[in-house]
Amino acid sequence: MISAAETGTGHPPRVLLAKLGLDGHDRGVKVIARALRDAGMEVVYLGMRVTADQVAAAAAQEDVDVVGISVLSGAHMRLMPRMVDALERHGLRGAGAEGDVLLLVGGTIPDSDVEPLQQMGVDGVFPVGTFTAQMVDFIRAGLSREAR
Repeated sequence: MISAAETGTGHPPRVLLAKLGLDGHDRGVKVIARALRDAGMEVVYLGMRVTADQVAAAAAQEDVDVVGISVLSGAHMRLMPRMVDALERHGLRGAGAEGDVLLLVGGTIPDSDVEPLQQMGVDGVFPVGTFTAQMVDFIRAGLSREAR
């Protein structure tokens, strides 16, 4: 379990999960939502076929600590720059942001795309087959670093 004291936020970690674009496969993201909830996090799942702006607006409204995007369509290199930009425009990342939300992406992501995704501002990349415990540990470590 991740405690509010561990994150320094005063509340359990809040995670927003969504499926950008036209990708219609959501079984994996639902498994992740349950695993994060079971680890003590509050999870908001926006569902499928949402835009980066919708995700960023919801992230601001819900005051989340983490935004997780699931992409199984192979469009991650087109969608994630839009997500980074939307989070910056909503004041959740970058200059002027009170505190950067962690941005994660998971799905059908080739190894060759991991570094470019990180360079564009994605904090964590989780290809298909990543154990949920690794995601929980990554979030715990990322939020603990931000609390310092």
